[in-house]
Amino acid sequence: MMFNAQAIVRKSINNATTQFDKLGYVGNDLANYNTYGYKSVRFEQMLREDGYIAGAQRTVCSQGSVRITENPYDVAIEGAGYIPVTSEDGEVQYTRDGSFVKGKDGYLYTKDGWLVGGGIKLPANNYKFTINPNGDVYTYDEAGSLPKRVGTIPLVGFANPERLEQGVNNKMVATDDSGQPELISNHRSFRQNAIETSNVNIYASVNEMLRLNASMIASMRLLKVADDMYNKGINIRE
Repeated sequence: MMFNAQAIVRKSINNATTQFDKLGYVGNDLANYNTYGYKSVRFEQMLREDGYIAGAQRTVCSQGSVRITENPYDVAIEGAGYIPVTSEDGEVQYTRDGSFVKGKDGYLYTKDGWLVGGGIKLPANNYKFTINPNGDVYTYDEAGSLPKRVGTIPLVGFANPERLEQGVNNKMVATDDSGQPELISNHRSFRQNAIETSNVNIYASVNEMLRLNASMIASMRLLKVADDMYNKGINIRE
């Protein structure tokens, strides 16, 4: 009986830990419901032959809704792909949050200071700028003037985007399983003056959180029963 009780305790702890991990992903999804371009995470659970539960993280790559903002620095991605952005120390990550800003040096940045693409600089006193669906950026010196192309916002794809991992501030990091980024050419995926919202299904996430809470409570009760069995076994042996 002691051996069985110990096995139940180990499995209960493992299963409760796995449920707790999944609860963390669901909670993070809910916290990012209003985060532009955020992709929710699916935590897949598998019952192993030994009775233990194992889990694996997957990024949900479905399209979020596109919201019109009328802000020329906003750009939504319609379809697959990510925009590469670079930190001050040269690290490259990938984002679908196209709420960009113009830095003091004239370059386009994410709101937390990552350089967009390889660097796209807008003139200091340009009349306006446009972002074409293929990512080409044009500036106009004044009303009626001819456009000048100053760069292109790149769009990259991955062989297995669901295996991307979450990086810094709503960015994604490439992994061996996701594959390395490949430039997407001849696309028309960008939409200026708009932003993609998150793809979090808030109703499904809340229901999943309630289910996980109930499952964790059941696991804790089973753990208590197993602990009582273990203690009774010790008392009998003594």
